[in-house]
Amino acid sequence: MSEQSQDRGTTAEHPGVAALFAVLAYGELAAFQRLSKESEMAPDLRGRIAVASMAAAQMRNFELLDTELDRRGQDVTVATAPFVPVITRYHERTTPRNWNEALVKAYIGDGLAADFYSEVARALPGEPASVVAAVLSDTRESEFAVSRVRGAISANPALRSPLTLWGRRLLSEAITQAQEVLATRDELAALLFEHSADLPGVAQFFESLQTRHAERMATLGLG
Repeated sequence: MSEQSQDRGTTAEHPGVAALFAVLAYGELAAFQRLSKESEMAPDLRGRIAVASMAAAQMRNFELLDTELDRRGQDVTVATAPFVPVITRYHERTTPRNWNEALVKAYIGDGLAADFYSEVARALPGEPASVVAAVLSDTRESEFAVSRVRGAISANPALRSPLTLWGRRLLSEAITQAQEVLATRDELAALLFEHSADLPGVAQFFESLQTRHAERMATLGLG
């Protein structure tokens, strides 16, 4: 899909651009709220600091997207409203029960969301694409989760199986969320699939999400 992006003729005025910024904005706000709450699960100060840093990054991203929506004459509360139920359901269905599940979700769940929006961003012209790239680029804090999860599994191998099942559930729920988001706004689906509307193209899109998910699971020592 990336090789075709330059030939799509998509402009910054494409209605899907504002929809993308809106769903990203609420996703970042919801992630900030989730991470702030889940930091309370951390067993030590270093863990709380790491998760707080992740939450702070989400809020910075929200503010950037809020500014971009405002530049386009969009009020963030109005623009994000259609996506609130979808993203809220995702987080309700993937509420971690413990610290290790919270870490896996921070790394796997947020990575899957980033993969989805990165695929959409391939259709964007220069300026909007740069905004999305800036939002999705700051993943340094999530690397903290890798060392902690691998360490936990090394200390207690019995954790591998339930955490692997948890990671698979995150994939399933993320794909459901992606499908619901695309169904919520036709212009967003058009932005992504207007030149790949055939079923093989759509299937390839979701297969790419699954491939990168498997890579992240392997990085965590799961799978």
